[in-house]
Amino acid sequence: MSTQATEDRILEVLEEDAQASYAEIAERADVSKPTVRKYINQLEEDGVIVGYSADIDPKKLSSKTIAMVGIDVSSERYVEATKALKDLDEVEALYSSSGDHMLMAEVRAADGDALGEIISDQLLEIDGVTAAHPSFLQERLK
Repeated sequence: MSTQATEDRILEVLEEDAQASYAEIAERADVSKPTVRKYINQLEEDGVIVGYSADIDPKKLSSKTIAMVGIDVSSERYVEATKALKDLDEVEALYSSSGDHMLMAEVRAADGDALGEIISDQLLEIDGVTAAHPSFLQERLK
């Protein structure tokens, strides 16, 4: 069994259940607990695993709205704007993108009005941010 195949199986289990114990991961990936521990430690050290999180169904989240916001940034201000966006508490996650927008931000707010305020009062005020296009998440399907 190759090292890559073992790593892939361990990562697959973690992606399905970030709270799985080493024993559960070992059983599902068909390796020993010490092997799981070794691989996970190495993957964290290498920056492959950057954190563990809970998946949330936006429809069932009380008093919160979740939106993916496509953000356009002027290329000469990209680094500074990205740093400023990462510092905002309302930005849960920030991704670079090859799609319609340079960046995609997961933004959480109390409701649509609050999201609009975050966009106009915070996101669009960052030097270099030229546009923000929200898409509200409605229901987690998978």
